Amino acid sequence: MEELIPQEEQAMHIFWKIERGVVRDILDRLPEPKPPYTTLASTIKSLEKKGYLGHKTYGKTHEYFVVVEQSAYKKKKFNGIIKDFFDGSVDNVLSFLVKEKKLTRKELEELNQLIEKGGKP
Repeated sequence: MEELIPQEEQAMHIFWKIERGVVRDILDRLPEPKPPYTTLASTIKSLEKKGYLGHKTYGKTHEYFVVVEQSAYKKKKFNGIIKDFFDGSVDNVLSFLVKEKKLTRKELEELNQLIEKGGKP
């Protein structure tokens, strides 16, 4: 699974919500300032080339659909962050979150309970 540039990731977030659509569907859902239609079309073609999207053709219209699910992308991206920034250590991630006060005491207790249950909510 190849890395996504920010524009590709933004388009994928929309595809993950709507599951399938044409370029105009994505363009309509993007915040201002919107990219030109042709720029977005190129971004979507890149996503297809990278294997994130597939398409069906209806006449001259291409309807794109999700191939890589959001959960798979999240897992890869998060594992990459752990590897690249925290030496592959979940302990380092948790220590960072605690030091940066990104986890409340309640969240830490909930995390501890989750760990004790073997990761099952």
